[in-house]
Amino acid sequence: LLERLLGYRMFADADGKMNRSVRDIGGGLLLVPQFTLAADTDKGARASFAPAAAPEDGRRLFEYLVLRAYAGYAPVSSGVFGADMQVKLTNDGPVTFWLRVPPAGTRGTGDG
Repeated sequence: LLERLLGYRMFADADGKMNRSVRDIGGGLLLVPQFTLAADTDKGARASFAPAAAPEDGRRLFEYLVLRAYAGYAPVSSGVFGADMQVKLTNDGPVTFWLRVPPAGTRGTGDG
């Protein structure tokens, strides 16, 4: 996932096309754990978090990603797993990408 984050071309080049990556522009990463993205909202009036990883697995995976990012790329900032955080940002868009990587040993669905 880290390589995907660093290499995904989402920033405009001189022609206005999305051909530049975080790495290309010397940008930074802000890694924030957010298990609510795994919510199943298909039925009812309340989200189900059954699809989310168990908290201890989520913590381990997030901390691994953060350690890899700090070891091989700068600048990096990160949130704290399980903490109540207030994150302020400017979403420069309307462009939002949800980058996912299928679990090892599985075949990707091609949707992320």
